[in-house]
Amino acid sequence: MRLSTVILPIYRWSEGQEIWRRAEELGFHTAYTYDHLSWRSFRDRTWFGAVPTLTAAACVTERIRLGTLVTSPNFREPVTLAKEVVTLDDVCGGRLTLGIGAGGTGFDATALGQEAWTPRQRADRFGEFVTLLDKLLLQDVTTESGTFYSADEARNIPGCVQRPRVPFYVAATGPRGLRLTARYGEGWVTYGDPRGPGDVPPEQAPAVIAAQLDNLRDACESEGRDVGTIRKVLLQGSTAEQPLVSLDAFVDWAGIYRDLGIDEIVLHWPVAGSVFESDPAVFERIVTEAPAQLG
Repeated sequence: MRLSTVILPIYRWSEGQEIWRRAEELGFHTAYTYDHLSWRSFRDRTWFGAVPTLTAAACVTERIRLGTLVTSPNFREPVTLAKEVVTLDDVCGGRLTLGIGAGGTGFDATALGQEAWTPRQRADRFGEFVTLLDKLLLQDVTTESGTFYSADEARNIPGCVQRPRVPFYVAATGPRGLRLTARYGEGWVTYGDPRGPGDVPPEQAPAVIAAQLDNLRDACESEGRDVGTIRKVLLQGSTAEQPLVSLDAFVDWAGIYRDLGIDEIVLHWPVAGSVFESDPAVFERIVTEAPAQLG
């Protein structure tokens, strides 16, 4: 099982670069960051842009993969995002993973002055967004006319370092998003039940993931895709479970999800005084000792 981390873009780079270096030293497979304009309890705190942060991280690391978790149509456009992805993949030497989601109703949803989209509107846009982004990253020149997103002779030369393009990790739980995962995703991302930790007791959380995995298998079958070719990623921290209290607690917790079929777990880098607060010493023990126990 792989262990990865998500480092919030809340640090001035004089401090932040040391965290990204430390993530590589600890042996994380991937270091992701959130791609938001602001986020929940951090709205009135320092919050930097994802792409510049990842570009800077690429320059102070050598081996660790880097990625968004996740970018969305809330404030992104496929043509401009594709250009940034090609550039970032070049800067990091082909270490980029692009997490993509449909977006939600948070601050990003209205920051550009628009009304927040309904779930159906988000799904409509997401389908077109992913489809066009895939074409933009696979082709030197793309012309496409859509309902929400279009491209007119958009050029992406020389293309991605990774071929045929950077991998997409699609965050989805609904049927339309899972079909997109089956069509375009090298990975699938879940954080558990979309209802949130207050609605799902800890003991019921694994059953939620098991059901989502069954739905992913069904989507892959309908698309003629082998579900085994898709990496299954669980973002920890959005359920009532408390696996970071000790090494033993984490190994027991992660083992449950490993047995269900999850093969990458993403842990939030500890942030004191936040919902992501955890003991840094325990966190580092988990990162360095748990993989050997999980196999």
